[in-house]
Amino acid sequence: MRAVNEVDQSRSELRLIWALCLASIVVYINLYAVQGMLPSIAEHFDVTGANATLILSVTSFSLAFSLLIYAVISDRIGRLAPIMVSLWLLVASNILLIYAKDFDALLMVRLLQGVLLAAVPAIAMAYFKDQLPASFLLKAAAIYIMANSLGGIGGRLMGGLLSQYCTWEQAMTVNFAVTLVGISIVTYLLPRRELKPEKTQTSIGVLAKIKQDVGGFIYHLTDNQMRLVYAIGGLAFMMMVNQFSFIQLHLMDEPYRFSRFAATLIFLCYLSGTLTSYFSAKWVVKFGALRLFKGALLVMLVGTLLTLIDTLPAIIIGFLLTASGFFLTHSCCNSFVAIRASTHRAKATSLYLCSYYLGAALGGPYLMLFWHQLEWQGVVIGSCGLITLLCVAIMRLTYHQSKTDDLAVRS
Repeated sequence: MRAVNEVDQSRSELRLIWALCLASIVVYINLYAVQGMLPSIAEHFDVTGANATLILSVTSFSLAFSLLIYAVISDRIGRLAPIMVSLWLLVASNILLIYAKDFDALLMVRLLQGVLLAAVPAIAMAYFKDQLPASFLLKAAAIYIMANSLGGIGGRLMGGLLSQYCTWEQAMTVNFAVTLVGISIVTYLLPRRELKPEKTQTSIGVLAKIKQDVGGFIYHLTDNQMRLVYAIGGLAFMMMVNQFSFIQLHLMDEPYRFSRFAATLIFLCYLSGTLTSYFSAKWVVKFGALRLFKGALLVMLVGTLLTLIDTLPAIIIGFLLTASGFFLTHSCCNSFVAIRASTHRAKATSLYLCSYYLGAALGGPYLMLFWHQLEWQGVVIGSCGLITLLCVAIMRLTYHQSKTDDLAVRS
């Protein structure tokens, strides 16, 4: 009987892992498919290519702040319900995209979708921690991160392929069908029974709970080192993800004249970041986060400047380097937050992800100003401005770490 229960438990754990990984793939397909469709969106809704990048910015903006809300909700009512409700509402929202009549309507739907897309990234790791044994947690996290990467790459390539061969309505119908099938499978896989984490202070009032939640966020925001790491992650993503948006416009212009789908193949450069993420855990242990932050900054700077040569090999190598440097930075930020957060860990992570996606939201309008002046050369100049801010943040973090080390030695 005991062996049967263990087998059932193991199956339930595997179903949870694959369900959340598939949910993550569907979420990132929905988030990033439009990034591969920017030229098509500009043409269909009669806006400039640069203005079309706002479609990713508004979604990232609402997603960023929704992460904080889901972190609180899932602690109060559990993990399963918020994920399932948000995913099925996402399916329904894709119908609205098919019938969006103008660009303003499209932006409003994407703003709503940002709220719905936030549930899985906000809750998944906490869900794993609640339901899986500690020995299985790291493997589950590694598989989940790979799913994130595959969803992002797959979504962008799917968007480029659809924009090449389909009308807007046809493309969004395919996106709706993919989402519907994916979420149906997720619903089938997710275990119906949810092991509730142990609760303390069951008699605490509503106002006290709110105060406790707000206090958890404030606790981490008043930490100098946490604030700097949040800024580092946000600034790095602000630059990298939006560079990929504008390089598509550059590749479709003279002298390259790439097709819509061919331009999205630049997103395959993300794979260098996936490889870097795989090794980052070992590197953090061996070299420490600060040294890796500095190395990653240098790699991103070299990669960005290399694209100014403006040949296809130079652009590809430059983006391979930039993606690698960014994902190394992202991995270091994640590990730093996880190690430093001794309490209110879910809130610490949600604050980092909020800063991360807020950076993506602000990066589009910011780099657009430079694109309008000097096109791709302007984007490089704007990116160098962000790299300068990253350098300042890393230097400040180094200062605070050395100060902490000195106090530890004296005590």
